[in-house]
Amino acid sequence: MKQTEFFTSRWGLIISTLGIAIGTGNIWRFSRIVAQNGGGSFLIPWAIFLLIWSVPLIIAEFAIGKSTRYGPIGAIAKTAGNNFGWMGAFIAFVSTAIMFYYSIVTGWCIRYFTSAISGDLFNTADHLVYWNNFSGSYQPVIYHFIAMAIGALIIYRGVVKGIEKANKFLVVSLVVILFMLLFRAVTLPGAIEGIKYFFTPDITYLMDYKVWLNALTQNAWDTGAGWGLILTYAIYMRKREDIPINAALIGFGNNSISLIAGITIFSTVFSLSSVDAMNQITQSGPANTGLTFIYLPLLFSKITPYETVNIFFATIFFVALSFAAFSSLISMMELTTRTVIDFGIIRKKAIWIVAACGFLFGLPSALDMKIFANQDWVWGVGLILSGAFISFSIIKYGTEKFRTEVINGSGSDLKIGKWYNVVIKYMIPVQALFLLGWWLISSVSWDPDWWNPFHAENAGTCIFQWSLVLGTFIIFNKFIVKKTLSNQWN
Repeated sequence: MKQTEFFTSRWGLIISTLGIAIGTGNIWRFSRIVAQNGGGSFLIPWAIFLLIWSVPLIIAEFAIGKSTRYGPIGAIAKTAGNNFGWMGAFIAFVSTAIMFYYSIVTGWCIRYFTSAISGDLFNTADHLVYWNNFSGSYQPVIYHFIAMAIGALIIYRGVVKGIEKANKFLVVSLVVILFMLLFRAVTLPGAIEGIKYFFTPDITYLMDYKVWLNALTQNAWDTGAGWGLILTYAIYMRKREDIPINAALIGFGNNSISLIAGITIFSTVFSLSSVDAMNQITQSGPANTGLTFIYLPLLFSKITPYETVNIFFATIFFVALSFAAFSSLISMMELTTRTVIDFGIIRKKAIWIVAACGFLFGLPSALDMKIFANQDWVWGVGLILSGAFISFSIIKYGTEKFRTEVINGSGSDLKIGKWYNVVIKYMIPVQALFLLGWWLISSVSWDPDWWNPFHAENAGTCIFQWSLVLGTFIIFNKFIVKKTLSNQWN
């Protein structure tokens, strides 16, 4: 089979790939992590790791996807060798497993958007009770179905009419809405104190290794680097498309959105109630439910003395959150769909298989927040392994050969220097090792039975579930690689 679908322009590619990176994590998780790690102090290591983790891996994914024209399984097999196709299968599985419960988060966003626009969100005295009543009911299943159905319809229409067209609407609208919220937030009384907190570093925090590890984690989870999603979209790059410039635009564009969201959140928080708000903003939980879906409606109810105006700002915020969620969800659905297509199944059939499986395997997380938390933990940390596998595949291919022939090859406007070899060969593996070790070892502090695979969030459940998946893929590696590569693309 020949590769026949491509993004229509660099703009179409960039805006679609930005849709991968820009998600719910930019809008609220980022602000929570900043608050927990010293405000402006966090921004320094966060910017450093953008350059030595996110951008190098984004470059890698663009180059691998463009050169191989395969999804993760075929791409890693073609790059590292057929014996390592199981690594690509793991990368695809991790993003697919995240898709199962990310669809539920998207459904939550849709539900709160409808509640905000109707005014129902403000007709409650206790937003915690409101959230618990919703999350503990069967309603999340309905909105999970709606999210998967909309995502499937977009993917069904293909790359240009579906993914590119949808992202041009979603991402551009999201940016416009965020600027509207930004303008309102910075004009609130006392907003300047929030901005000062957000941008003022404290040397004490910079000496804390946990701040640096959290900054690396945010880059690993926030930019989409190492997920295999950018690799999948890169399949549809035109031959003369530049890789390094596109990667830089994605990385810096994504982090710019995080900064806009951060200024907006901290300006609003400090304006309304700095003490209570700062206590609330540092709370965590599955998908940041303690903030986005409990505290934020309360925040919007106080943003002006006028209820109608508050409803308007709450509505456009949850529209933005929904758009961010959808732009990321469809990239996960496309990755899984493309993996199925590589097995020889046509797109129209593949997407319905993916949508049906996505809905069914997402049901446990939709019905039980403990299962949701477990899956978020296991596969969120699993993304670190995915990034390491991409780095390994380039090392196996030959870092110098990969840099000169693949990255700096046809269509390259900006040539990448030898610094890239050092980052991919040494720095990415070391960062992945430290980050993986830190998260797994840290689980001992909050769970004495860290070895128990049936607990929600600990090292034991990660190792158990990863071992099952990796073991299966290693055993069937020869079959899945042969099945994938037998469908040859240009």
